[in-house]
Amino acid sequence: MKQALQLKLGQQLTLTPQLQQAIKLLQLSTLDLQQTITETLESNPLLDEEDTLVDQVDNTLKESVDFSETVSEDIPGTELQVDAAWEDVMPSAAPSSPSQSIGDSDMNFAERDSLPETLQSHLLWQLNLTRFSAADHTIALAFIDAVDVDGRLTQTPEQIHLGLASDDIELDEIMAVLHRLQHFEPTGVFAADLRECLLIQLRQMAVETPHRETAGLLVSRHIEQIPVADPKNLARRMRTTPDDIVGALSLIRSLNPTPGSSVESEVTEYIVPDVFVKRVDGRWRVELNPDVAPKLRINDHYAELLSAGSNTDKDYGRASMQEAKWFIKSLLSRNETLLKVASSIVQHQRAFLDHGDEAMRPLILADIAGEVDLHESTVSRATTRKYMHTPRGIYELKYFFSSHVATTEGGECSSTAIKALIKRIVTQENPQKPLSDAKLCTLLADEGVVVARRTIAKYREQMNIGPSNERKRYI
Repeated sequence: MKQALQLKLGQQLTLTPQLQQAIKLLQLSTLDLQQTITETLESNPLLDEEDTLVDQVDNTLKESVDFSETVSEDIPGTELQVDAAWEDVMPSAAPSSPSQSIGDSDMNFAERDSLPETLQSHLLWQLNLTRFSAADHTIALAFIDAVDVDGRLTQTPEQIHLGLASDDIELDEIMAVLHRLQHFEPTGVFAADLRECLLIQLRQMAVETPHRETAGLLVSRHIEQIPVADPKNLARRMRTTPDDIVGALSLIRSLNPTPGSSVESEVTEYIVPDVFVKRVDGRWRVELNPDVAPKLRINDHYAELLSAGSNTDKDYGRASMQEAKWFIKSLLSRNETLLKVASSIVQHQRAFLDHGDEAMRPLILADIAGEVDLHESTVSRATTRKYMHTPRGIYELKYFFSSHVATTEGGECSSTAIKALIKRIVTQENPQKPLSDAKLCTLLADEGVVVARRTIAKYREQMNIGPSNERKRYI
């Protein structure tokens, strides 16, 4: 074996720093982009923010894109036993009185008003207004820590007892504290499971509430059969009348199975739309959100100071100037790409804007990429975590892309439109005789959409619609 030098010719794609920065900015969401702009303004003295739009903005970004109103093609489907006391399951406890000492609370009124409301903070606020001994207060805090966002306990009283590791606290004392906590709002919290949650809510209703006793027995004995059982069969088993069972079932369905969800458990995240779409004089107009468009310029004053300084200052000034120009150009490129992609999407989905989900057209990334002369990966970055404000609501740009299914007329229908059709048909069905997946296939075929039964089942599960046996209702 001997060593030798060989010369080979080849092509290799190299991403320049400017291109890397443009790609990075393109895939950022609006909030992330604003944070990046703020950080860059703080680190680069030559970048400055203008109060008005920058002069360097390309004319294509200043103008909106109009689409003439056209007659939409026909869219398929657009033509569119009562001898036991159920109270024994949940021992009663007298409501506790408010505490007279609020100054020592862990969260006072001012703090509660200023912080985002969570289930834990809501329960802590009630705890601090309730008279508890020091030991009972410690037990209550342990229970509050063990509550999930739905208001259910994630630990048993025995586990709470073991976790406290105190010889002075008995299990009976822990159970007594739990019964007091179960009177907190929202009604039904601190339950071990769905059955106990519903029983807590029923127990706190007025005694004279119609069908309350029967509802309690149904929940405690036959909770698994409530969604599908025939009222006549339940009436025979519980030795009561069908009307009593029907009233009890209605009362049960009025309860909240996840009471904790009624309290905001997370900080609300607001969506800032990147693109606005509105109808003006019969045309759909696409505009960039002016609050997102770049408003940066070169600070000439600092540029002159650095150019007149030492060699070190000059080198720093040249590097900062190059970085500032690249950043402004990358922002302009991002917005130009975003406007082109959004405009192409609107051009394809005018029927959706006119008629809704059932008129959604099939659309894939390659369709948009071919029209705007971009790579599919670039279109994917431009539609991820970017939002469009339309008269029908705010949608992520990716929402407008969907696969296609053949129709009997030889055309295509998007999966989004099929889901909307399924939802409409299920909403209009007789709850006592819900439609099977096979029947849904037949009804869609009557509207010109050919879909396999397994596809119906898949779309139905994606929309959290249960099968026909779970949707059946006797009342």
